[in-house]
Amino acid sequence: MEATATLRYLKASPQKVRLVVDLVRGKKVEEALQILRFTKKSCAKDLEKLLRSAVANAENKETGAADVDELVVSKVYVNEGPREKRVQPAPMGRAFRIQKRKSHVTIHVSDEVTAVNARTGEAKGRARARK
Repeated sequence: MEATATLRYLKASPQKVRLVVDLVRGKKVEEALQILRFTKKSCAKDLEKLLRSAVANAENKETGAADVDELVVSKVYVNEGPREKRVQPAPMGRAFRIQKRKSHVTIHVSDEVTAVNARTGEAKGRARARK
């Protein structure tokens, strides 16, 4: 069984959020919560809250009660959201454009162990075929 949670319009750039997301991809939920709790990045608190929401969604799903101890962070991805465009005054009457980036984060938790490897994009436990 799989449950999801989505956080939209997180005020952080997707590049910075992906650094934290890569730490928890494929881990058990308890381990992922511990990692997020002690990570010194500003988006870690928001991601911890999102992960707790995904676990709650898995518990309250109609198809059956999921064991929280068995849940694994199966998929996590960060997409780019809209940008706030601002103008900052520059010397000699010029103006520089500032773009404040936002991101959309989606977490899938599952009780199946087939978590996807972040670098290769294939399921863990399978060997790649060599040429």
